[in-house]
Amino acid sequence: MQKTGHYKSSVSGRIIKIAIITIAISMGMILISVSSGKGLQMEIKKKTTAFNGHLQIVPFENNQSEISISPIIDSIEIKKKIEKRPEVIHIHGTATKASIIKNQDNFEGVFYKGVDIDYRWEYLENFLDEGTIPNISDQISNEVIISKEISDRIKIELGSYIDAYFYENINQNYPNIRKLKVVGFFSTGFPEIDKSFIIGDIKNIKSINKWEENHIGNYEVFLSDINFIDKIGNIIYNDLPSNLDVVGLPQKYPDIFQWISLFDFNIFIIFIIMIIVGIVNTSSAILILILERSKMIGLLKSIGSNNLLIQKVFIWNGISIIGYGLFWGNLIGLSFYFSQYYFKWIKLDPKIYYADYVPVYLNFSDVIFFNLLFLIISGVLLCLPIIIIGRISPAKVLRFN
Repeated sequence: MQKTGHYKSSVSGRIIKIAIITIAISMGMILISVSSGKGLQMEIKKKTTAFNGHLQIVPFENNQSEISISPIIDSIEIKKKIEKRPEVIHIHGTATKASIIKNQDNFEGVFYKGVDIDYRWEYLENFLDEGTIPNISDQISNEVIISKEISDRIKIELGSYIDAYFYENINQNYPNIRKLKVVGFFSTGFPEIDKSFIIGDIKNIKSINKWEENHIGNYEVFLSDINFIDKIGNIIYNDLPSNLDVVGLPQKYPDIFQWISLFDFNIFIIFIIMIIVGIVNTSSAILILILERSKMIGLLKSIGSNNLLIQKVFIWNGISIIGYGLFWGNLIGLSFYFSQYYFKWIKLDPKIYYADYVPVYLNFSDVIFFNLLFLIISGVLLCLPIIIIGRISPAKVLRFN
């Protein structure tokens, strides 16, 4: 048998080249779909987690609202009990209040998210475009960061002051006014956040709402792995007082998480389609090769070679074709991955995809898994065209030739 790539200018030679190209494109498409699908899933989860935590502990009357309606007591006992879990990285208290901010003649309705000294700013620092984070201390601070989108709409410059109007309750005739200093701009690419939120000192909310010092609106809990949300959420819920509920990210953003869960199905469909295309072309190449080498098969049978031995020869030949295709397919897929990872040359509309470029994620185990799966499935299904070897009669083939 001649090695792949050294076939003479024959029908089988051209078909084999087409098969190799098809397998290469198929494997490349699989790696591209896996890396971009998983990358977009992780990017969206990262953004929602950075701003909300994996779990939120809220009063039952607040669990469907962005605004902190009723306060809860910031209990050291509850925090210690939750932090004992090895899956829990951090827990802190926050509160949110509706506000209208004004800069000259420009107004914008926003949610003011109040945070305290223990807030982990590193979760948001990756999204900070300009400026610094607010200086939160024991004293009340008027510093805030706002989204770049809001700053563009009401024409705010870094370091400028804005007026924020708050109402303690709906029966209040005149709003409470706070003059806030904008010390930074952030951009998450997540419309639900960028359109609506500014972040500052929780003590402003406590002062306006006339809350006690130990009052907060809710807890945000960060876990070591997003896959622990359901498990740890149920454990924490069972340990909480009866007036508190646990809300996971998928509950808070159900539409988004249902949408990104479809990516796994899309990857599966692409894999099935690509492997069918690769197998059909490889099987066609092997079938043509068998028919082209029918005289050789007849000669081998006439000198005592059994069907199994001859079939093994063609199976290994088919596997070598698949191997060549997988090599070039991996080269295509990994070239896309590294070029997109470092240069981000494919852009997206953040209003639709929650990212301004195609994020990619691919680990070594993914590459090995899909290559082995492709090779095993293709190798097994290659046995179908090989069956024809058992039906080749040496007497008929040699007499015909």
